Amino acid sequence: MLRPVVQVIGQAAPIRPVRRLLLPEVRWALAALVLFLAGLAADLGGGPWWLYWTLYLGCYAAGGWEPLLAGLRALRERTLDVDLLMVVAAVGAASIGQVLDGGLLIVIFATSGALEAVATQRTADSVRSLLDLTGEADSYQAGDEFVVRPGERIGGDGVVLDGASEVDQSSITGESMPVPKAAGDEVFAGTLNGTGVLRVRVTRDSSDTVLARIVAMVEEASATKAKTQLFIEKIEQRYSVCVVVATLALFLVPLAFGAGLRETLLRAMTFMIVASPCAVVLATMPPLLSAIANAGRHGVLVKSAVVLERLGTTERVAFDKTGTLTEGSPRVVEVRPLSMSEEDVLRYAAGAEQSSEHPLGRAIVAAADRVPVARDFRAEPGRGVHAVVDGRQVFVGRDDSDAVREVEAGGRTAVLVRVDGEPAGVLGLADRVRPDARAAVAALAGTSPVLLTGDNARAAARVAAEVGITDVRAGLLPQDKVAAVRELGERVLVVGDGVNDAPALAAAHTGIAMGRAGSDLALETADAVVVRDELTAIPAVVALARRARRLVLANLAIAGGFIVGLVLWDLFGELPLPLGVAGHEGSTVLVALNGLRLLREKAWRG
Repeated sequence: MLRPVVQVIGQAAPIRPVRRLLLPEVRWALAALVLFLAGLAADLGGGPWWLYWTLYLGCYAAGGWEPLLAGLRALRERTLDVDLLMVVAAVGAASIGQVLDGGLLIVIFATSGALEAVATQRTADSVRSLLDLTGEADSYQAGDEFVVRPGERIGGDGVVLDGASEVDQSSITGESMPVPKAAGDEVFAGTLNGTGVLRVRVTRDSSDTVLARIVAMVEEASATKAKTQLFIEKIEQRYSVCVVVATLALFLVPLAFGAGLRETLLRAMTFMIVASPCAVVLATMPPLLSAIANAGRHGVLVKSAVVLERLGTTERVAFDKTGTLTEGSPRVVEVRPLSMSEEDVLRYAAGAEQSSEHPLGRAIVAAADRVPVARDFRAEPGRGVHAVVDGRQVFVGRDDSDAVREVEAGGRTAVLVRVDGEPAGVLGLADRVRPDARAAVAALAGTSPVLLTGDNARAAARVAAEVGITDVRAGLLPQDKVAAVRELGERVLVVGDGVNDAPALAAAHTGIAMGRAGSDLALETADAVVVRDELTAIPAVVALARRARRLVLANLAIAGGFIVGLVLWDLFGELPLPLGVAGHEGSTVLVALNGLRLLREKAWRG
């Protein structure tokens, strides 16, 4: 059954921006920040020592609780991380009177943990929008039969027993045009029936439908990607162990040789402070967060700093076709007259189609300059429409002729127009390529762009030729797209918009969804969203992410240089505590300001 599958994926309702404040990590981070700022105000304002000490200690308790628990859990697993090191450094600073510096460390790490919690919660809820497509799928078993009326969603995978219609299955296969269905044809759960009536026999249990498999693939891929970490997190274990061992050695060895307790403790705590990862954390986060803010101003929502880092390592880019490189709706792109003028062919066709609800019919009406009044309208599901226009019998629909085959050979959907039984002309319809698609593909030329689509090979080849893509893979179901993404390598960026793209978006190193045309599932699953559907924003955000990555590496070099210099001074000289704090905080401010450079307009334009 499909419903239990979805329930396993996530029990809680989707988290909205306001409700994210209810996450415990967010609440504790906000409390730590408020208490720290209040303590700082009392400290700098000349308030009584007991007041600002109480506020600072409250900051320690609010912001240090979660990192302390995380550090203790890591210890139980015989590992040591920066969370525990941060708490020890903060407590050590307070023990020698530097309670402000310890509070700053607490606030920085609590804020980082809150951001990570929000991103994790968003990922956990990414597949819930599929419930809107499931209809009555959970009530069907293989062998059951049901009737699908016009405009209804198909409730299960099966085969048509009787009836004729056209089905919009873009949500599953990505095909831009509705597909004719008649007895013997396969249909998928979650797809939308057109104007006809179909009687369907279920061929797969609800838990094994294409739609259910999409749910499972998205969840599996999202869980795998959730393990990705920022670069700095990959070195925290060794860094933490080294700092703790060095601090203990700096404290215990001199004591063993008779050194004074206060002097030894002061040197060890100074070492702990100057070696703390405060500057290293700020070396990473400000450039990434500044780049995220800059991208947001230009219509690209990047969901986390981890996502931005992955965007900066992109090596291949894979595009979906329908709704991504194209606008996702059919248009008349060719009128081929046979026995009358182009204008008359389009006029008669539009008159006959004006009462039609079919996407192709609406496109034909929109293309005509003048739409005459028609009467005796009659739709023949799966075939076309009949009507009387200007006193003449008009048929618009599918047919098999040389002219039709020639238009279809160009990657277009062809419909024949007959007037009084005689072929009057052929209309070629196609999904129009977005105006900025070619420029976006050209800007990503170094990544060898590839087209992955569920549409037919002719339509895919036509779009690929228009935008400048040479690697085309057509006729792909969702699982085929996932396999293709994995074949392309480890650092693949996938750009898509539909439900059928969601598994590939989740499986890719990074996924970007088109905001306006994108399905709810694609928007939730993707790591980033192009809000305004501007394809040229994709190469721009990739370039920005690469600049952010270079700046992070530069900042890490700066922060590391300060830490090494101060540590060596403390080990082999007499580093005064105030100077050590000033050097440590100075490096922190320096890397933070350096990272803020990515907020400038110039950083987006490159």
